[in-house]
Amino acid sequence: MRTRVKDYIEVSEYTSLDRLITTLTAIRDSLPDIAEPELKMRGDDVFGRRLSISYWRELTAEEQAADAKYSADSAAGEAIAAIAAQLDEVPFEQASPAKRRAA
Repeated sequence: MRTRVKDYIEVSEYTSLDRLITTLTAIRDSLPDIAEPELKMRGDDVFGRRLSISYWRELTAEEQAADAKYSADSAAGEAIAAIAAQLDEVPFEQASPAKRRAA
């Protein structure tokens, strides 16, 4: 089970360079050591540009419960895929088109 998830912070306000540096420094200082933050410029000329900071964080207790619940469903999906693979190996003869029209 995964223990970290990627989260995002958007910085879209137009401010002075000093204020932007202060904001980014505050964000960096508030992140945990394992965050591995990345800064990217996103958007376009039509909808505007913004700075996007992505980082890794630990899952909350609620997220861990949901992850455990749905990862159990993926185990069922794997079992179904294994049965489908077994059925793919069953030999069979396909009827010719003439036999299908006669039936």
